[in-house]
Amino acid sequence: MAARVGLPQQALLASALARSPSRARLPYPPLFPLLTYRRFVSASASASADAGLPNLRRCHPFAARAMSQRSEAAGSPYASELAAAKKAVCLAARLCQTVQQEIEQSDVQSKADRSPVTVADYGSQILVSLVLNMEVTSGSFSMVAEEDSADLRKEGAEENLERITDLVNETLAEDASFNILLSQEGILSAIDSGKSEGGPSGRHWVLDPIDGTKGFLRGGQYAIALALLDEGKVVLGVLGCPNLPMSSISNLNGSSSGDQVGALFSATIGCGAEVQSLDGSPPQKVSVCSTDNPVNASFFESYEGAHTMHDLTGSIAEKLGVQAPPVRIDSQAKYGALARGDGAIYLRFPYKGYREKIWDHAAGAIVVTEAGGLVTDASGNDLDFSKGRFLDLDTGIIATNKQLMPSLLRAVQEAVKEKNQAPSPL
Repeated sequence: MAARVGLPQQALLASALARSPSRARLPYPPLFPLLTYRRFVSASASASADAGLPNLRRCHPFAARAMSQRSEAAGSPYASELAAAKKAVCLAARLCQTVQQEIEQSDVQSKADRSPVTVADYGSQILVSLVLNMEVTSGSFSMVAEEDSADLRKEGAEENLERITDLVNETLAEDASFNILLSQEGILSAIDSGKSEGGPSGRHWVLDPIDGTKGFLRGGQYAIALALLDEGKVVLGVLGCPNLPMSSISNLNGSSSGDQVGALFSATIGCGAEVQSLDGSPPQKVSVCSTDNPVNASFFESYEGAHTMHDLTGSIAEKLGVQAPPVRIDSQAKYGALARGDGAIYLRFPYKGYREKIWDHAAGAIVVTEAGGLVTDASGNDLDFSKGRFLDLDTGIIATNKQLMPSLLRAVQEAVKEKNQAPSPL
């Protein structure tokens, strides 16, 4: 990649290095100077070169382990992308944890649709974009992501922009994989690198920088959800769930009696699904629960009533004969918990008029399917992520194991039909 940088850019870079040998504040685009600078600095670190990890000088332990595990997934054509995705999600999770521990009212804004957005949403998107751009060097870069910089470019947003800039640069400094400081314009450009529309051709990263922002704000469950589309198909997914226990969740808030918290789920098409701790424990294969009796099943649904019709999901559970109460937690952490067998069913039925976005399901869906489960719409059709930023689907989304899916589909279709035929309360 460095060979593609013109001489004027190289000279400019050398000048920046001379002024500040340890770190240079550079705008985000163009990408090539960033890549060159990173490799220039890394090449001068003889200890790193001797270790054979030129990109991971003094990095977080997980990043080094993720890189070393590439050889274990050598059979996958997406091994390098998976390693980069894990690294990106872990770095973003660290920023999100910092913000959640000390969140201020000024850190939260409302978007045009009245949904909340925090400095952590922006910071997470920036870090994921940066890591992917610098670690995945083949092909053009395209990312479909939830946030854009429009509100941060408005008058009065200067304080928030400065806060985001500081958070991102402090996180990068703590990790030390990348000797870069981003300028405010670089921050804005990094956010806007997620404006791709996706589609059926080429490769597109799909990101929800914080899935479950309301859960994040109340100190509950949330996820950094990253997937890769290749020719319209989801081929890779990573879910970082900082507040999800490593042991099975056991109550309606998604908590557990276990001590270790912070789970990282990952899956590559044809290679199965895994979970490990966010701080870098060895990955373990996961699989959905094998029950074929709905009486023994439990089901996940959204904590927020606006995200699913609890009366409809209750009717579905009753028709199935499910005895356990619903487990209501925020975000795609539900997909992760389902993939490792914490529950047997996931139901999502938003109110009429709501359009599902691909970033709300892409990563979670492949984690569940690679764990042996099925994810479909309410008619049993596979989810189609190739149509752009939205999912066009029938009524809702359901996920379970292969044994329960036929009976679940029948219960869903009966309950939906009854609801549609019921007289309006108005």
